[in-house]
Amino acid sequence: MPRSSQFKRILNRELTHLSETSRSGNQVSEYISQTFLDQQTEVELPTVTAEEPPKPVSQISGLHGLCRSASLSSATVPRFGVQTEQEEQLAKELEDTNKWGLDVFKVAELSGNRPLTAILFSVFQAVFTDLEIMAALFASAIHDVDHPGVSNQFLINTNSELALMYNDASVLENHHLAVGFKLLQTENCDIFRNLSTKQRLSLRRMVIDMVLATDMSKHMNLLADLKTMVETKKVTSLGVLLLDNYPDRIQVLQSLVHCADLSNPTKPLPLYRQWTDRIMAEFFQQGDRERESGLDISPMCDKHTASVEKSQVGFIDYIAHPLWETWADLVHPDAQDLLDTLEDNREWYQSKIPRSPSGLTNPEWGGPDRFQFGMPLEEAEEEEEEEEEEGEETALDKEALELSDTELPPEASPDPGDLPLDSQRT
Repeated sequence: MPRSSQFKRILNRELTHLSETSRSGNQVSEYISQTFLDQQTEVELPTVTAEEPPKPVSQISGLHGLCRSASLSSATVPRFGVQTEQEEQLAKELEDTNKWGLDVFKVAELSGNRPLTAILFSVFQAVFTDLEIMAALFASAIHDVDHPGVSNQFLINTNSELALMYNDASVLENHHLAVGFKLLQTENCDIFRNLSTKQRLSLRRMVIDMVLATDMSKHMNLLADLKTMVETKKVTSLGVLLLDNYPDRIQVLQSLVHCADLSNPTKPLPLYRQWTDRIMAEFFQQGDRERESGLDISPMCDKHTASVEKSQVGFIDYIAHPLWETWADLVHPDAQDLLDTLEDNREWYQSKIPRSPSGLTNPEWGGPDRFQFGMPLEEAEEEEEEEEEEGEETALDKEALELSDTELPPEASPDPGDLPLDSQRT
């Protein structure tokens, strides 16, 4: 059995138990299941009437309001790619680019709400000799470009233009890639124009692989592969991970970008809370649109019933912590501080969950025994072998039972005296 299937089975069992604890527990369980497990569902829902006239399905939207200049000389391009009267303050803020706690909200304020441009200009000023690093930076920059603020499932349920264009498969991720690469074709926007044809093709392949892996429904597959890599590192490489082929190298890059995409809980609490407020506001806006359209409201999108605190505890316990714990194990000890911050933030949100009428916190939402995918590779294989053996034994027992229920013909019935002595003992 593939390891991703084992993880999905374990997670489904835990989520089923969680859904039985309370109404909010059920909502968190549904959200995690529908978002982070790759499910094939058939949905027949009415199409939301668009306010704008329909556009050709083949047209890539999202390319609007681009700033163009006659050249890319240093005389016309601002230091950080944005026009601002607070360039020195922005420069000081961007000195922390390599620190995990970079205040992106402050950067947005100083850059005229263009923090991504400013940060990327700051990063690209360094000398890049590694094509993979450049691909990872570009993938990170475009992985959510022109995001409409709704989920893939919402686009599918409403029969949107994007869902039709991409056949319901990783709809938003395909759209982000299309817009990102289309931007490179705009005048004076091809930042890779000095790359060779071979380098461009390699970079494009890596970027596509990384951005498609940010589809949250692929989370369990990524986590399973990452855990296998960690176990392989421990068992066969004496702590040294050898990345000598493309599948292994891109797997690490995919995991890196995916971790960054799910990194809000690892940030300092004030930043984490701001991101939580923003994502929940986005969820609730989607829920309002679903309510107005007569659609079923997606899990965690109903502002009248969703528990922000429980959603964050559940998200950390079932998704973020298993991922970051595995990543920290892979790059040990470099990510230990992030893991510590993640656990501290989890405890803060846990403390904000109202206590039950009995005065005791529901054990499903607290205590040290949090959910973990703590199954080493050897144990997973042993469990799989045991299940196969149990299945074989069950089949044999069933066959024996069927034989015992079958009456032998009179002439075939053995005489008790002819049986071995051991068979006659009671």
